[in-house]
Amino acid sequence: MSSTYGTLFKISTFGESHGPAIGVVIDGCPAGLPFDTDFIQHELDRRKPGQSRITTQRREADEFEVLSGVFDGRTQGTPIALVIRNTDQRSKDYSHIAGQFRPSHADYTYQAKYGSRDYRGGGRSSARETAARVAAGAVAKLLLQQQGVQVQAYVSQVGTLKLEKPYQALNLPLAEENAVRCPDPETAERMFQYIDETRKRGDSIGGVVDCVIQGVPVGWGEPVFDKLHAELGKAMLSINAVKGFEYGSGFAGVELYGSQHNDEFYTDEQGHVRTKTNHSGGIQGGISNGEDIYFRVAFKPVATIMQDQDSVDVHGQPVTVSGKGRHDPCVVPRAVPIVEAMAALVLVDMYLRNKVAQVAGQQTEKEAGLL
Repeated sequence: MSSTYGTLFKISTFGESHGPAIGVVIDGCPAGLPFDTDFIQHELDRRKPGQSRITTQRREADEFEVLSGVFDGRTQGTPIALVIRNTDQRSKDYSHIAGQFRPSHADYTYQAKYGSRDYRGGGRSSARETAARVAAGAVAKLLLQQQGVQVQAYVSQVGTLKLEKPYQALNLPLAEENAVRCPDPETAERMFQYIDETRKRGDSIGGVVDCVIQGVPVGWGEPVFDKLHAELGKAMLSINAVKGFEYGSGFAGVELYGSQHNDEFYTDEQGHVRTKTNHSGGIQGGISNGEDIYFRVAFKPVATIMQDQDSVDVHGQPVTVSGKGRHDPCVVPRAVPIVEAMAALVLVDMYLRNKVAQVAGQQTEKEAGLL
């Protein structure tokens, strides 16, 4: 089971939803980075359960501990180990499905692949694992901030309710001022009521998280298989409940002619090459072009609902699965920091890869007598 992501900036997450703890080991973080514990905890607080009545009522402080890799407030260039203790497990809530397969969960596929599964909250397949990603993503954000790169995600859709404004017309920091994490207050209130009504019916609803990345210079990303947008897509699709990813004009771009879709170049007053439009979403040929990078991530309705559903047990016999436990009626409000974290992990890895490539190129030129 692969639990590692990254090439130079690597993370390996561990732990289960109802185990003693979850955590992450970060390998490849440069030495000397100021390790802002308050910022990392703030990022975890944005993801933690129990934030409002439209999120799971599991009560976890999600306070992290540093086991290695940090000394005197700075990273040491050695593996950083972070652990988050689980304190509010209610494993008995899942005893009734020990031998049953919940519809649209990973129960059946894990059982078929491994011959066993941790049925307590989904074990390793639980979205609880994403807390470790957010912790690692916070460290990546600290490194990106030194490069002037900012990552901001927000909720743009819940069910059929859509925020129609483009990100340029929004005050994105306002997303953190409401429980839904939508930067438009009026739409946020309507989304909150939508989710709450869904919760009261014992049902769930999906949504969309948009992400905007600003400050990425030209040149991040690898050609062919490790294209920047391909890595972003992989990272987003690795998040629980994600069903779709698009960047730039995305699927809507098919409705345009090439003459409408092409991003024409010009040189600005500072002598920088820019594009008049940004249908490319800040990426061309798999490499950043200096414009804003933006993408959308679609999340399905949470699979666990407080209604009876038909299924089968481990013997293939028909059963009725009854929903119990504490679950989000809509995952997108808490998914915002997860999307940001995964984007940050992709970007910091690409930054380091680009840095290595530049050093290698300079060395080659030096050896050739060109420098």
